[in-house]
Amino acid sequence: MNFTRRALGATALALVTAMPAFAQDKGYVGIAMPTKSSARWIDDGNNMVKQFEEAGYTTDLQYADDDIPNQLAQIENMITKGADVLVIAAIDGTTLTSALANAAAADIKVVAYDRLIRDSGDVDYYATFDNFKVGVQQAETLVAGLEERFPDVAPWNVELFGGSPDDNNAYFFYNGAMSVLQPLIDSGKIAIPSGQMGMDTVGTLRWDGSVAQARMDNLLSANYTEQAVNGVLSPYDGLSIGIISSLQGVGYGSGDMAMPIVSGQDAEIPSVKAILRGDQYSTIFKDTRELARVTVSMVNALLDGGEPEINDTETYDNGVKVIPSYLLEPLPVTEANWEEVLIGSGYYEKSEIE
Repeated sequence: MNFTRRALGATALALVTAMPAFAQDKGYVGIAMPTKSSARWIDDGNNMVKQFEEAGYTTDLQYADDDIPNQLAQIENMITKGADVLVIAAIDGTTLTSALANAAAADIKVVAYDRLIRDSGDVDYYATFDNFKVGVQQAETLVAGLEERFPDVAPWNVELFGGSPDDNNAYFFYNGAMSVLQPLIDSGKIAIPSGQMGMDTVGTLRWDGSVAQARMDNLLSANYTEQAVNGVLSPYDGLSIGIISSLQGVGYGSGDMAMPIVSGQDAEIPSVKAILRGDQYSTIFKDTRELARVTVSMVNALLDGGEPEINDTETYDNGVKVIPSYLLEPLPVTEANWEEVLIGSGYYEKSEIE
């Protein structure tokens, strides 16, 4: 009897001792990311796991390898395991309606992360950057580079690339860029020798650099045997690297063939190095640490029964409702300011670049 009591007492003590670990767990956050093929998504995932766990949450980070059924299965599994909140960067923002309906039925909150989830009324909030402004900055740096490298050329020959048509952001990037470029096209200052314009024509499925490289090969062979290309609007660094490979393959950047001005986005290390070599002119830096911070803050507020901080209630209509959003500021990066922006902020170590 005494032995049994002592054993029960020891067990109870062990349970009491163990309880604070559970009491301090603020909730289970499922994080669904699209792919590891881009360094930025790896950084996004790592930053969120770090900040959520520091805030007391249990996390489940899953990458879907750009496979839509895989991402759906991962999200359904998170729902089954009892997630309190889902943070989702969708591969295709139009494919999650039924999965999110299941989440809503289980009273699971949903935060769209950087990519808007469309066609669902079960998206609670959206954390992203000012994506229209990203496009504006891409075009502004493109024009600045054209003025700098080709001051005596008129018109400038430019080709346009868009992001993945299943990513809502791609349209904001393109429309933002065209708000700058279209007046210059209309005035004759910029020419598009291929005539290829509009996201239905210039979009690049899954942001695939090899697809962009193949398209650039075709553009060059069809339109640039008698003239030179001066600039390329590229919405993402992974596309920029493919485009640059195509350009260098026919001699740009060597001899008398000046390297065209090529834009980008995400400040990935290979593209920062390309900027320092003079192969790429610019990129747009989006600090994923800040995006993670905003997302953690949203989740904290949601699970505490409060209202997350937002700064936009008009821009992001997902086809069912306008999603309350927090938009962060992007920053253009060129050879002139890369060290101040990327090293000075602590985002990279200088040894990673040089």
